[in-house]
Amino acid sequence: MLSDRGQFVYSHASAEGGHRPSITVMMKSVAQSYGKKTVGVLLTGMGRDGAEGMQAIARAGGFTIAQDEETCVVFGMPKEAIALDAVQKILPISAIAPLRSRLIVNSSE
Repeated sequence: MLSDRGQFVYSHASAEGGHRPSITVMMKSVAQSYGKKTVGVLLTGMGRDGAEGMQAIARAGGFTIAQDEETCVVFGMPKEAIALDAVQKILPISAIAPLRSRLIVNSSE
């Protein structure tokens, strides 16, 4: 999670969804701190950790990207975020970094 000063800190809170550290907790914290300036990316992985975090980013007005099924080793995490309608772009792994870079450059102009 993020501290009040925007630094990542390890939390000793209970596991969320069976995970600690949890990408969902981190994404929710970033969404709360940065709102519409947040870009969330969810890559290959098992389970649903990150899905509700992506939803928090989307609800805060941020931009969300998930890796597509074809390039995932395990499509679990992106699939769960997509099922929550929390993903704005579904892309192959090779297209994610270029889009993220363009979003960051465009937001600073």
